[in-house]
Amino acid sequence: MSKDRIRQNNSKAMTLGISASTVFAEDATTEAYPDNDPGGDLIGLRKIEDGSVVSNIHTAKWRVFTDKAREFFLQGKLDEAEKLFLSAIEEAKEGFGEKDPHVASACNNLAELYRVKKAFDKAEPLYLEAINILEESFGPDDVRVGVAVHNLGQFYLGQRKLEEARVSYEVLYLQGKERDAEAFIKDSIRMLEEGGEGESFICIRRLRYLSQIYMNSQQFAEAELVQRKILHVVELSKGWNSLDTVIAAESLALTLQASGNTKDSKEFLERCLNVRKDLLPGDHIQIGANLLHLARVAMLDCSQHKKLDVSRAKAELDMAKNHLHNSIRISCQCLEKVLKQKDKLKKFSKPGDSRKEGQVALAILLQSLNTLSSVELDKQELQEIQEKDINLEAREALLQCISAYKEFVHKRSIADTPEIKKEYLSCLKRAQNLFGHKVDEELSNQNDFR
Repeated sequence: MSKDRIRQNNSKAMTLGISASTVFAEDATTEAYPDNDPGGDLIGLRKIEDGSVVSNIHTAKWRVFTDKAREFFLQGKLDEAEKLFLSAIEEAKEGFGEKDPHVASACNNLAELYRVKKAFDKAEPLYLEAINILEESFGPDDVRVGVAVHNLGQFYLGQRKLEEARVSYEVLYLQGKERDAEAFIKDSIRMLEEGGEGESFICIRRLRYLSQIYMNSQQFAEAELVQRKILHVVELSKGWNSLDTVIAAESLALTLQASGNTKDSKEFLERCLNVRKDLLPGDHIQIGANLLHLARVAMLDCSQHKKLDVSRAKAELDMAKNHLHNSIRISCQCLEKVLKQKDKLKKFSKPGDSRKEGQVALAILLQSLNTLSSVELDKQELQEIQEKDINLEAREALLQCISAYKEFVHKRSIADTPEIKKEYLSCLKRAQNLFGHKVDEELSNQNDFR
């Protein structure tokens, strides 16, 4: 595996954290061949497919050289250990084959020795070779791959190659190893803070990733602490009249919303909205997204109070509806602006700028229309209207959502995305539940999106 492949492929196992100790690879025989009989883990023996046992002088030498090299290493005799680890690699290749897991173990052992000797240029290719062999033998998700790449991660952290190390916790997280990812990213953050870089962009990005890990595992209290730390750092460096601070505050607000703290969430979102209105044009999509967030918080507030304070619940729904109408208006304005200036934007913007802006605006539009239908249905529930009476406002919002998707994706060339598709399908499913088999009829009677 090449270094570039390590960076680019997010399906590989990575590291747990930095340690001062050296981790030598264990004998791969038993793990690599789990069907071995009791004699299968004898030195230099390997069971093959027909059940026979193969042994040769090279496999025996590999074991002897490996054990003796470890002894020298523990005694601090690094030069002697290096020679024997080099010999162990050659004997493993001769005895087991070039791509056998025993070769990976031997490469990892020598790489660890070079790491301790600070011969970093020699260590890295050996780590990568070990990972490549193990991946080919067992697949990228095998625990042995994780152990090998753990050592590579320690290597990168020890050199403060934090960008290379960043891949480590992202890959671990994608593999479902949340605790390992959390431990590793905390190590990375600690190193940055101890090095006086706690307010750097890199450290802020690490903290954001850590908070996302907490959010995805519903550890809202931990996520909130990290988000407050981020906001504190950004606010100190840039003040509140900055979009960077607004984004940090908005992230905290969404975390508070997820934990049910609507009061603080609403306060942060309202402050974010005021700053955005001062810094951005009135039809900027960030303002539309901000209004959508406020509407969702108002809906959550409604659900928390509808049994005890119906009048307050109704007021929250009215507020949510107002926010959503404004969000829809801004999203539409943004979409029209993108489409009208499409050719102009191609000349003066980076490739994809206008496309991305249009996709974001359409996603916000569909989410706002979908949420508006929920507001109308919640109002119907509060007013105790019989369910057999179709909610015309909810109906209109859902049909507009479906029409908007067809209008902008199919007719006006806004590229589809998973987020856009997900919102469209959600609207379609809710419309089917509301109208039953009459959805197609309703859509055929529906005018184009307005």
